[in-house]
Amino acid sequence: MAVGVAVGLLFPDSGGPGGFHASDLQILSTLFLRMIKVMVVPLVFGMLVVGIAGHGDDLARMGKLALRAFVYFEVVTALALGVGLLVVNVVRPGRGVDLGEATTLPVTPPTIAALSVTGMLERLIPESVVDAAVRNDTLQVTLFAIAFAVALAGVGGPGKRVMLSFCESLNDVMLRFVGFVMACAPVGIGAAIAVTVGHSGLGVLAHLGVLVATLYGALILFGLTVLLPIALVSRVPLRQFWRATREPWLVAFSTASSEAALPLALRNMERLGVPRRIVSFILPAGYSFNMDGTSLYLSLAAVFVAQAAGIDLPLSTQLLLLGTLLITSKGMAAVPRVSILVLAGALAQFGLPLQGVAVILGVDVLMDMGRTSVNLLGNCLAAVVMARWEGSFTPVGDELAVQS
Repeated sequence: MAVGVAVGLLFPDSGGPGGFHASDLQILSTLFLRMIKVMVVPLVFGMLVVGIAGHGDDLARMGKLALRAFVYFEVVTALALGVGLLVVNVVRPGRGVDLGEATTLPVTPPTIAALSVTGMLERLIPESVVDAAVRNDTLQVTLFAIAFAVALAGVGGPGKRVMLSFCESLNDVMLRFVGFVMACAPVGIGAAIAVTVGHSGLGVLAHLGVLVATLYGALILFGLTVLLPIALVSRVPLRQFWRATREPWLVAFSTASSEAALPLALRNMERLGVPRRIVSFILPAGYSFNMDGTSLYLSLAAVFVAQAAGIDLPLSTQLLLLGTLLITSKGMAAVPRVSILVLAGALAQFGLPLQGVAVILGVDVLMDMGRTSVNLLGNCLAAVVMARWEGSFTPVGDELAVQS
């Protein structure tokens, strides 16, 4: 990351028509992210099938797990939205921001309408599992894998043994594949940072630096006041947990991509002691239903736009906004640039100027890094908490701790 920042500063895109530019390294970042994405579907499918169908007593427990996870996701998401509202009202980063800088809004009304509850429910079930795999829609792949595993559990004879053996072998190969790809992570991540800095420069923080600083302060506050107490109450071994999440967190932060960190997080959580059936369900589902960092960002950004426009939102309206975001933020991973789309939909619903979205886009990449990394931490913690509640979490000793 440090080398990437240096390269971006030394070879900015605005340095002239000739010579080397940091943006020339985009191909390295793109190749790294593609290598990551190609692993997601086979890894999630194989781990879920083996975790559910490989154990006869897991079908009833999976239903209880899903219910507990849903309740947990809703509570933590509400707390994240609340922290965002609290911090933005205390700091008031929107004061002095000129919405006149906004010119165009890359969001169309039909796209916003697609974010309705009905639209979200329709996206849960894929029309084709092949199409879901092509789009790397982890939520649809997860639901298909669960249905497939339940059906496989009811099948006896050699057919079941062959399919389970295939999925177990698929898991072993894909986990080894994760190790190979992670060896390329320094190059891919360095290139991604260089491209970002070379294109926008560090000066991108000048006019919206307060908003970016407010978001990161709110994310830290959320971690200390929500995630840390949850970890302590659930008796999560903090040192081992951090060792298991450290590298996936850095990958999520530097690439601003949840998919980039998912394969490594799946592997490390299982090595930490979370059963495969739990981690392979919670992490993919969490990326659609437990986006803690993104939820916090949405409440903070919506009130920021109101402040920038000089609109005073009463507490009752802000609470209604929180409830709206609590619903519309579910199933977000299925839509590209979904946080911006959800934000635009909320602004339109509450009569706030949509020009605020175009202003925020100037620093959205920097904010996306923070919220994506918190999404990753929140989902990893959720996997450990669910395993604790079921009494199936067996943390490894220090001598067997996850090697990063």
